[in-house]
Amino acid sequence: MLSDIDDKFFPPPSHRGSPPNLLAPRTWPGVSPASTAALQAILTDNHKKWHIFFNDRGFHNHTAHAALTLWSLGAHETILQKSYQVNAQEQRPAFTSPNAVSKKDWKDYLGDERYYQAYLEFFKGELQTKSISVMLEEYIFSTAANFVPGANKQPEMLNRFMEGLLHPLIHTGFGVEFALPGTFAEGLAQAAVHGASSTKVIPETWFNQYESLSSRFANAVGFGDKSTKKPVHAFTVLARILADPIFVPTKVAEMYGFYKTTVELLGDSIKKYVDEWTLEGDLEKSLEQLIWVNTLIYGVGGSEEPTFNADFFHMHLVTSSVFLSSIFSHLKPSSQVLLLRSYFAVSLGWYIGRGRPALDIAGFFKNPDTVHPKAPGPEPTPHKDTYPSATSPHAITPDPWLAILQSAATYPDDHLPKLQRALSEHASHFGSVRAGTFAGTELKDAELIDGSLFIRTAGLTANRMGWVREGEAPLEGSWDRRGFFKVLSSKL
Repeated sequence: MLSDIDDKFFPPPSHRGSPPNLLAPRTWPGVSPASTAALQAILTDNHKKWHIFFNDRGFHNHTAHAALTLWSLGAHETILQKSYQVNAQEQRPAFTSPNAVSKKDWKDYLGDERYYQAYLEFFKGELQTKSISVMLEEYIFSTAANFVPGANKQPEMLNRFMEGLLHPLIHTGFGVEFALPGTFAEGLAQAAVHGASSTKVIPETWFNQYESLSSRFANAVGFGDKSTKKPVHAFTVLARILADPIFVPTKVAEMYGFYKTTVELLGDSIKKYVDEWTLEGDLEKSLEQLIWVNTLIYGVGGSEEPTFNADFFHMHLVTSSVFLSSIFSHLKPSSQVLLLRSYFAVSLGWYIGRGRPALDIAGFFKNPDTVHPKAPGPEPTPHKDTYPSATSPHAITPDPWLAILQSAATYPDDHLPKLQRALSEHASHFGSVRAGTFAGTELKDAELIDGSLFIRTAGLTANRMGWVREGEAPLEGSWDRRGFFKVLSSKL
């Protein structure tokens, strides 16, 4: 039996009152009083009953992610309820922390999952008097939340926020996007109990190298240097990573240790390239670059023969990117810079750690079969007056996104609807981008990239994972984990 609804911490999701955000994701038609009540009940029950990790290896409780994604796609309440029923079977009960966390000692227990419940209550208490914007600045992006002079163990909350393949950012992002205080507090508490393995790529110098906020921002976005150097696009950074032999892909034995190993050995080099990236005066444009980069890494990087490599880890780079704009819109400029640089650095670390797949951009965009995907199975018979004609495939599938999202909403792994939702949102903003837009970067064949990137990637993913609504079986084992290690070296 589900808990009663907590309207205070889990009100009906809303975008009202949020800062202006041109890239804000939409809520699809289909939400109803019944689906909204089911969502609130699920979020409340999950909040009260379960820990944020469902095992002692730090695997994440995805209940809130699944419920919010399905609700936002307009799924029927029975789908939300089935998803929670299945998710709940593997969850670990919440338990009382050894002691409470206070304003005075909140930095003392970071990285210890036993204190998740204590951090959750602490952040819920802070939300009684502070806004989401203030909380993000104070507990994630401020210098004090990251580095304390003379401390034996640094808090590094931005590092923790990017940990666990970006799950704290994703969870917090859901809370920010839908104005849900309870989900937001869960995200911050989740960040607090994660480790901090990205110190080399999220260094202290990024927080303290500027003497004032204005000079810090000016230098960070490239205003401090009045030379005529050509701005460095994120695609150019990606091209330089691809060209540098220090990043030659290497098979790493331990499945879940490769990111930490990559950062330990190559973090200084990754940071060097991220520092070369010019953040434009309009920082939203820089944010957009990261969306394109991460979709290229997953979609183009995964385009192998004979089957698409739907990499489990690279998929998260796309899923997380849909939350950047919601978080970004709550931050002051210097914190926006920290968000973008740290996210880019961590994304590149995962790209390199998975084997730094080649990007056959020309091959990807010349494939006529991926530009307008269609679902398998029986097809309707259009009436003779149907546009553009009764025999046209576009009469069967006028908009492939509708078929993709409908099938994703019924998939038994919540990662898929999250990914397809992110790709569809990016397509709604960038689907009309023409080839030639990125001609000025160093990335080979970047001039061929256009807005079809997102639908092509979504279709390839659907084909690989299985169209379950249409009768296909889901991919055995769920997602690909083989990596991209065709070229080996002894680097790691």
